[in-house]
Amino acid sequence: MNHLLPRLVWSLGRLLPALGLFLGLLLGVPAMAQALEMRVSEVTIAPCPLQDVGSQPEQRRPSGASCYALRGQVSNSSSRTMRDTDVFALILDASGEPVLPNRTRLGSIGDIPPGQSAFALRLAVPAGTPGPFSVRSAKARGFNSPVRTGAAPGQELLPLEEALLP
Repeated sequence: MNHLLPRLVWSLGRLLPALGLFLGLLLGVPAMAQALEMRVSEVTIAPCPLQDVGSQPEQRRPSGASCYALRGQVSNSSSRTMRDTDVFALILDASGEPVLPNRTRLGSIGDIPPGQSAFALRLAVPAGTPGPFSVRSAKARGFNSPVRTGAAPGQELLPLEEALLP
């Protein structure tokens, strides 16, 4: 009898997650957020407008950064709003070198309703990076339910969290 107890505990440990998933599906509760990849098109990158909060006067030191706006269209082919959508792309400088090495996630564009939606992101590009820039392999990925908490309505945003000027 004593040797059966560990085996029983192990069996219950393996059975409980499957039972939770079954009950969740039976009751209509989503088990976890599922990601959907979305098509990104008409991507452009240009300096931020001068009046934008992300624009800074040119800095003369090599550690400075310049504000650039990445804009485009994202296509949500599902019938549901995708939550917490992130944009991924590779940005190359004039010589074909990555502008943001080891970084393909460029930022979050929030919730995307079904259909086509315009987006804009601010990027901090190291000062002195030779342009013009090109964008490769752009895509977006959102979720069918929220995965992050954001600012509540009426809550004050940091300047760089505000919408990018047209």
